[in-house]
Parts: sequence; structure tokens; C-alpha cells
Amino acid sequence: MPRPLSSALPVFPWDTLADVTAQARAHADGIVDLSVGTPVDDVAPLIRDALAAASSAPGYPTTAGTAALRSSMVAALGRRYGIAGLADAAVLPVIGTKELIAWLPTLMNLGADDVVVVPELAYPTYDVGARLAGAQVLRADSLTQLGPQAPALVYLNSPSNPTGAVLGVDHLRKVVGWARERGALVASDECYLGLGWDAQPVSVLHPSVSDGDHTGLLAVHSLSKTSSLAGYRAGFVAGDPAVVAELLAVRKHAGMMVPTPIQAAMIAALDDDEHEVVQRERYAARRIALLRAVRDAGFTVDHSEAGLYLWATRDEPCRDTVAWFAQRGILVAPGEFYGPRGGRHVRLALTATDERIAAAVARLAA
Repeated sequence: MPRPLSSALPVFPWDTLADVTAQARAHADGIVDLSVGTPVDDVAPLIRDALAAASSAPGYPTTAGTAALRSSMVAALGRRYGIAGLADAAVLPVIGTKELIAWLPTLMNLGADDVVVVPELAYPTYDVGARLAGAQVLRADSLTQLGPQAPALVYLNSPSNPTGAVLGVDHLRKVVGWARERGALVASDECYLGLGWDAQPVSVLHPSVSDGDHTGLLAVHSLSKTSSLAGYRAGFVAGDPAVVAELLAVRKHAGMMVPTPIQAAMIAALDDDEHEVVQRERYAARRIALLRAVRDAGFTVDHSEAGLYLWATRDEPCRDTVAWFAQRGILVAPGEFYGPRGGRHVRLALTATDERIAAAVARLAA
């Protein structure tokens, strides 16, 4: 029998929260779940209508996506984030960005001799994807930490999950230049790019970073947060046309295709900015309320200038903090989920209803 692939992977982090989840659920007023950034707001009617109108789709979808979808991706990136110079062949729909991140090292044919660089505090799937490919993982936030390394793949994440930190243009430019000198691919996870609060995030594909040259660069985008489409598994990747073409060629063989009705829904979401603004305003209001309550409860909130999370600490082991919140019926994520440096922080998501956010605020005040 072959060795199970799961043996090469860590324990799924959220499986370790069973006890505190049960404790939080036992609260008289019910649980306030701030542990996972899963959207709770209704999908905009125009998106649902587009999905329904395309529901009679008996044939196979194309891996590359429809011409209309590719055009909408390019237009939205330009209109919303100032990314210029993208051709339709430089974008590709994916079955949710977690899927793309998890399989990118494998799709790029990385293996035991290759190094994948991930942030010191990072979305766990960067590490998981490298492990699935059998590649080596190096956690680093600065170029000086890398020394003479010549990695195959460098992940960036701005705004960061979990910290909400934003990488400035100068930092991004240095990473891009360093990676190009070594022939490394830069994959920038930009799923929270449209959610800047105290700082304005910039894409790695923006001319101020790339000088209009997207060689060796990928930007990973999601409609999960901006359009509440997590349940649709609607994401896409953009950047170096040669790399996108390679991803397309391999994904065709693997049958990695976004369903036709989902592609139609993505077009509606990408072509309409109004619903995105409304959703952003919802998150902004929740952030203001929760940020004030967490600080008033004696916590320090580090970074958190963008994205959908508060990165909070009171300088104690993170599991103790998780238990403190659970006693008040609030479930949060331990910072250690995201790397060893997170051992004294917790992550609180803004993705709860207004009523549940208000409940959390009241409990923290009490």
C-alpha cells in the first residue's frame, strides 16, 4: 500500500479547537464565531440572477474560462486596483484561491530540491502546498534572512492573513528585483487587496511595483471576501502570461475547471463595483466596533491596518487567550496556527453578522 499523503501534512488546525468551540457554544446567548473568515452576508441579487440564468449548462466548461470572463477579470483589475497591461491570456479562473495556492508548487513541477519561501506568519496553505509537492519550506519576512538562497517560489501576502499588515511599494519592489535576479517566481496572495483601512495595499502587478513588466509575477485574487462568494469557489490568478499558460496547460489535463454558472456569476461580480463598496462598508463598520471593544478589554491590536482580521494580544500564550474568549462565548483563532511567531496572539475575524458583532462587543464590555 502507498504511504498516505495526509501523513506528510500537519493536523488540520481547526480540528484542535473542539473543546473551546463546545465551551463557546454553551454560552446562554450562543456562540460568536470569529475564528474563520467565512462570509455571512447575502450574495448580491445581480450575482444570483446571473448564476440562475446560466444554470442550464450541460456541456463541459473550458479551463481557461470564457472570453467574457477573462475580459471582466482584466477590466476589474484595472478599474479597481490600477493594474495595467494585462492581456486576456494573462488571467485564469480557479476553483477558489485556496485550491490554486495548495497546488501551485505541484503545478509548477517543484520537488525535493526546490525551496518555497513563505511569510513567518502566514496562511497555512502556503506550507501545505509546498509539502504536497515535496518541496522545502523556508519562513522569512526579509531578504536578509534568505542569504544566498535561490528559491523556486516566493509567497507574498499583503494585506496579510493573519496580521492585516500591508507591504509598502519599496518592499515589494525589492522582493521583485531580488526574485528576478535568482529566477524565482513571486506569487502574491492579494485576496484582501480591496480592504485597506489605515493603509492602502498595492498589487505586485501595479506599475509602481512591476514597472509594467509582469515577468515572474503572479497575483492571486478571490471573490470570496469582496463579493461574499466563498460558497461559489470563485477566484482567479493573473500575471506573467508564460506562467499562466503553463498553469492552463497542466490544469487542462487535471480537469481543473470552474463550472459555467459560476463563471457567469463571476462576470456579474467583477463588472459591478457597487455591491463591493456596500460589502466593504459593512466590514468597516464591524471593524470599528470590534476594534474599540477589544482594545477597551485590555488587548493590544498589532498591525491590522487592512484585511478582515484583528491581530490581538495581551502577552500570554495564545491558547490561554482563546480560552478567555471562549468563556465569554466568543471563538477566536490561536495565532500559532499561522507560524511559531504567532504564539502570543489571536486572530479575530470581522466576518460575523452585525448582531453577532454587537453581541461580542457587549460581552467584552461586561
